[in-house]
Amino acid sequence: MFTANKPRSNATSALGMLELIFHGAVRAVRKGHRNAVVGLLMNILQTVMLILVFWVMGTYLGIMRNAIHGANFVLYIMSGIFMFMTHTKAIGAVARAEGPTSAMMMHAPMNTIVSIASSALSELYLQTLSAAVVLYVYHAAFTPITIHDPAGMMAMFLLAWGSGVAIGMIFKAATPWQPEFFGVATSIYSRMNMIASGKMFLVNQMPTKTRHFFDWNPLFHTIDQGRGFVFLNYQPRYTNIEYPMKILVICIILGLMGEFYTRKHASISWSAGK
Repeated sequence: MFTANKPRSNATSALGMLELIFHGAVRAVRKGHRNAVVGLLMNILQTVMLILVFWVMGTYLGIMRNAIHGANFVLYIMSGIFMFMTHTKAIGAVARAEGPTSAMMMHAPMNTIVSIASSALSELYLQTLSAAVVLYVYHAAFTPITIHDPAGMMAMFLLAWGSGVAIGMIFKAATPWQPEFFGVATSIYSRMNMIASGKMFLVNQMPTKTRHFFDWNPLFHTIDQGRGFVFLNYQPRYTNIEYPMKILVICIILGLMGEFYTRKHASISWSAGK
């Protein structure tokens, strides 16, 4: 009836945690749709629709003239869309991850850190696979494309995801205290990034007064730096990698502190009526 807990080494505990996060990530991927393939296709369709909308805007509203000279305009759009989608999806996934009052937390190995990590990794998997499929189809079926520094581009893609996870952890820790307010705040922040991310603007060509409205946003820096790795003839002059990395570290620390405090003071009454 009763079993004694056997002592586990640090390596065994770490492997057990990683396995739990893996299964949690698989569950999070399937949570959106019973069929994982259909869920992936829906995510790809959403990405393609966003690219088409901005392509039409760029073609007929004259934004295309502000793109990088000699660069493929669709690749220019995709370089911003992919990082924007990854950032905002990571924020939403982490902010909506199961909290301390969830029924899943009643199972002994499960905790909120596993839930957050699983949600974050599931979004990284979906967005990476979606971006890879869209790039391959465009390269094979329409126009061959060349990425100047794929490793640097991937590093910026991961930085966009990481900063989204970090900001999402702030919203995640604060949401149980005021669910309605912070739920709306998360949506507003994500919608605001449609413009504030600067994905349709070339930073080197922006006036100084306009650029000051975007400098606070880590995604703004990440997208511009990413384009420096994607295109050979573009060198970012007004953004840097250090700022989004600092925001990532600060938000991760504050998010973990907030999550720890929230978990200690969690009450089952918070989830009553949900």
